[in-house]
Amino acid sequence: MPTTSPIRPANALPPLVLGSTSRYRRELLERLRLPFSVDAPRVDETPRAGEAPAALAQRLALEKAQDVASRHPGAVVIGADQVAELDGHAIGKPGTHDRAVAQLRAMRGRQVVFHTAVAVLRPATGFAQGLLAPVAVLFRDLRDDEIERYLRLEQPYDCAGSAKCETLGIALLERIDSDDPTALVGLPLMRTCALLRAAGIDPLASAGDAA
Repeated sequence: MPTTSPIRPANALPPLVLGSTSRYRRELLERLRLPFSVDAPRVDETPRAGEAPAALAQRLALEKAQDVASRHPGAVVIGADQVAELDGHAIGKPGTHDRAVAQLRAMRGRQVVFHTAVAVLRPATGFAQGLLAPVAVLFRDLRDDEIERYLRLEQPYDCAGSAKCETLGIALLERIDSDDPTALVGLPLMRTCALLRAAGIDPLASAGDAA
């Protein structure tokens, strides 16, 4: 007997895919109670010559969404990226303890802007939009022993700027200025909700629905 594909109800939500390997973004998106899957984007994150940190974040968020959307043409795809900026220069993920120490020493007593970009694509309808959520962060004038103790305890080597504000890293900071509270963690949920609504998924109306 031939098999047939299940027929999706006319009002069924399109599949939602998060184009990111970040567990922080995955945990944030889970707050919306929408069913989603995860697919790792394959994108070269090397900055272009003269590319500003904000422009870099926006480009990479879009390229990540585009790469994942090429494998999920019937889905709504979310891409995101974050680039920290100090004195006009991008600060990436440290990767090692020594680089994290150098980053935090350079940022102590200084204001750092974290540019968090999100892009949402729905290839089936041609929808493709992105938004930027800058966050201004003032670091305390940290002592060397505070930097060392924090890094040994939390090991935030996969975080731009070497600090996890959602946990102990908050003790490094003096002030956070943002109009989208989760942007600093890696996914600005208010902007994400706005883009999802524009793409045809209303988080408030659809939360808890099966894909």
